Amino acid sequence: MKNDIKLFEQSKIRSVYDEEKDIWYFSVIDVIAILSESNEPKRYWSDLKRKLNKEANSDQPYEKIVRLKMLASDGKMRETDAADAETMLRIVQSVPSPKAEPIKQWLARVGYERMKETVDPAMSIDRARENWQKLGHSEKWIQQRMMGQETRNKLTDYWKDHEITKDEEYAILTNIIHQEWSGLSVKEHKQLKGLKLQNLRDHMSEAELIFTALAELSTRQVAENMGATGMAENKKAARRGGNVARVAKEKYEEETGKSVVTDENYLPKKDKKTEIEKK
Repeated sequence: MKNDIKLFEQSKIRSVYDEEKDIWYFSVIDVIAILSESNEPKRYWSDLKRKLNKEANSDQPYEKIVRLKMLASDGKMRETDAADAETMLRIVQSVPSPKAEPIKQWLARVGYERMKETVDPAMSIDRARENWQKLGHSEKWIQQRMMGQETRNKLTDYWKDHEITKDEEYAILTNIIHQEWSGLSVKEHKQLKGLKLQNLRDHMSEAELIFTALAELSTRQVAENMGATGMAENKKAARRGGNVARVAKEKYEEETGKSVVTDENYLPKKDKKTEIEKK
């Protein structure tokens, strides 16, 4: 699951992308807040949900609502009601609002863009490259990021074929690898860089990307050599693979006098200023 923030006009809509199902889910509360313009969108949604529940049958959207973790106002990841674009469109139809039609068009556009990328994967690559350029990344960095993603994909493909099926299992193994090579958990590394919803890898230095890729490449090759299957064996491979990168990292730091892990990021200046003020 990948958390993201999407903008409708000037309003933020929290979203989650399920890579396995290739589906975007959107925060129902965020959409309801825009439609209802209520000071208490949670209460508005609670009342509407009860109404939909009473009417629920195979043609109603209530049964397709799921609970997913998204960033709450207190900065913590909390479960909230979410729906895919199709279900969200049905919910929007239940709310009398002048913004209903613009929201419908927005949801349709999000779904259409995703559909185009499925038909032509190059469009997804182009969009990622454009986003990285907007963050201020060089072509050299972008190439390194894409190579690292290919290495990552090969590792997750191995896991998928060897009894790693749950999102939390992927997250646990990824965190083990990261902790082994960097000395920090993924969460701690993001905190060091002042990140919240942002993708950690999009804010890594060239060296951080290289050692992340080395750790994941080593993990896959160790796992293949072991024939690792299931969580217990893949945890061992993750530790061993991460350790390969840790040894290389320590040698690099010894020879260059530079730390691989840094607090540098590519946040816009206004976001950096906000993080400094919070500290």
